[in-house]
Amino acid sequence: MNMTTRTDPTLEDLLPHRGRMLLVRDVLEVDADHAMTRSVVDASWPMAGGGSVHPLVLVELAAQTAGVCNGWDRIQTQGLDSNRMGWLVGIKKAEFFIERLNIGSLITVRAENTYVFENLREVSCTMELNDTVIGRATLQLFQAK
Repeated sequence: MNMTTRTDPTLEDLLPHRGRMLLVRDVLEVDADHAMTRSVVDASWPMAGGGSVHPLVLVELAAQTAGVCNGWDRIQTQGLDSNRMGWLVGIKKAEFFIERLNIGSLITVRAENTYVFENLREVSCTMELNDTVIGRATLQLFQAK
């Protein structure tokens, strides 16, 4: 019997979200400082109705993208089986430049750690639809140990 050890983290390794609360579909880029993700707006998402979703959901997309980056860093420094506790997220600032997100829209989010100290992060996020910025957010993340 040949047994192999999985070394590449999956989205489920990076984020605690499951089911309809896992909004990120693909990880496009990730390292210890930033992540870029892609999501497709879905009718099953929170705040969906009438063929669109309220842009407030962009905060969750930003938080999940920040979680991808910081989950990846955890796995790289502590291992795949390390503590998978999620992060508490505070919204320092958020701006939205769109009134609704149409179902089926492709959203790209970039999150970059701008401040890191132990289990505290400040993350700058930009959300785009078809290469047009539709939102920006600054998040503060804290992970209890």
